[in-house]
Amino acid sequence: MEKLVVIPKLDLPLLHFPNSRKPISIPSFKRYKERSRDSRLASSSSRLGFKAEIKTDSENHGVIIMDNTTVRKRLVGFVAAVAVTVSSSFWFDSPALAESMTIAFPVSRAREVTTVQRTLVEAWSLIRETFVDPTFNHQDWDFRLQQTMVEMFPLRSADAAYGKIKAMLSTLGDPFTRIISPKEYQSFRIGSDGNLQGVGLFINSEPRTGHLVVMSCIEGSPADRAGIHEGEELVEINGEKLDGIDSEAAAQKLRGRVGTFVTVKLKSVNGTGTNSHIREVKLPRDYIKLSPISSTIIPHTTPDGRLEKTGYVKLTAFSQTAASDMENAVHQMENQDVQSYILDLRNNPGGLVKAGLDVAQLWLDGDETLVYTIDREGVASPINMIDGHAVTHDPLVVLVNEGSASASEILAGALHDNGRAILVGNRTFGKGKIQSVTELDDGSALFVTVAKYLSPSLHEIDQVGIAPDVQCTTDTINSLTAEILMKMNSSVPLLEADSCVMVAEHELETRRSDGTAS
Repeated sequence: MEKLVVIPKLDLPLLHFPNSRKPISIPSFKRYKERSRDSRLASSSSRLGFKAEIKTDSENHGVIIMDNTTVRKRLVGFVAAVAVTVSSSFWFDSPALAESMTIAFPVSRAREVTTVQRTLVEAWSLIRETFVDPTFNHQDWDFRLQQTMVEMFPLRSADAAYGKIKAMLSTLGDPFTRIISPKEYQSFRIGSDGNLQGVGLFINSEPRTGHLVVMSCIEGSPADRAGIHEGEELVEINGEKLDGIDSEAAAQKLRGRVGTFVTVKLKSVNGTGTNSHIREVKLPRDYIKLSPISSTIIPHTTPDGRLEKTGYVKLTAFSQTAASDMENAVHQMENQDVQSYILDLRNNPGGLVKAGLDVAQLWLDGDETLVYTIDREGVASPINMIDGHAVTHDPLVVLVNEGSASASEILAGALHDNGRAILVGNRTFGKGKIQSVTELDDGSALFVTVAKYLSPSLHEIDQVGIAPDVQCTTDTINSLTAEILMKMNSSVPLLEADSCVMVAEHELETRRSDGTAS
């Protein structure tokens, strides 16, 4: 008799990026705290443990027993009668006696499919207790497990079985709640470690259409050299159409050994949205260094002849090193007597939420609210800093655009709503969801949307985005006087040609002239 015990810890974390194969809880953030009537989202002390036991016998039937002594709710049990024909029986215990749930189902004759069946139950239970929508998109989530088990039984391959899990998750109506294979998860973690072999594209799934859209290219990468730009839709990779393929699966197809090639097809739409053009590009794979921070100093002369310095910092992703790298960059520029800053979050698709909050505390003092989370019960809970000390109090402008998403929007909202920064650019992407990432027992990973978030001023972000204080339009550029344009330093030619940087410089000069504090 084969026996497996799986014990996932369901702590409802704000974010989860474990380094081991066991789901772990994220402790409360070191320098900020959450105040809430329901502290489950960020507390490691509120725990829910499932013990899942799978047994097989000679008749190829399986039984899962989930012991849950801490769940004070009524539980539903499914009993599989024979092979593929499944009948269900339901019982409702009083909350005090609801200690276990028994689910019986037919175990596949294919060992690799049996492994995926276990993964299915593990994923199902995590979603059951953490998914942001307690109605599960207005469906019976327990019945969905039963249905998927029946569909999985006759399969003979793990890939086909994973397809059934993905189909089950798609019924939740949330493109960001998904499962990726062990191989895909290892590639996903590379983005946090800082090195990979690929073409240098950041892509994301457009939530309204599901299409894969280029968010940005890493400077100097094969994709950048080929002229691929943000907003283009990725439609094929090596002749394979990408309909129904998520961003992680597509990214896996783009990665590969240095010296090999990958051919992509991209669709671009003109400004009116009426005509589209598809082009094919053959890209060499290369070593891609994912340094999230680049910085420089923009010197310029004031009308009274004084030399002023503006520190320019571009953050491309919220990796594990984003906050420490930014702190080092700002300290170096402070030592060079920089008087103001431009933080560029354009085309930053996000990353680790905690990294975004850590970056925010480099610019803020005291106990400011960084973001509000909305849990599955609709309870709004602020996440506040604890005794924050900003690295600098110099004036700050933050650049954003349509490619600024997720953690970028959390950071931009925190700095703007607390009066620390002016936002310049274009309306942001509008991804106001927070996810947990849990490595499952077979090495795959489950992404679950566990909360929504609002800006500190309680502004909606999801599918809305954040509107800047000042837009970077041609009219705005034309309104700048020749005197302002002449102040741009010719030693920084790329920034000099950047219209949004020009607008940011103008806003900083206005603040300095007005004596406005940040």
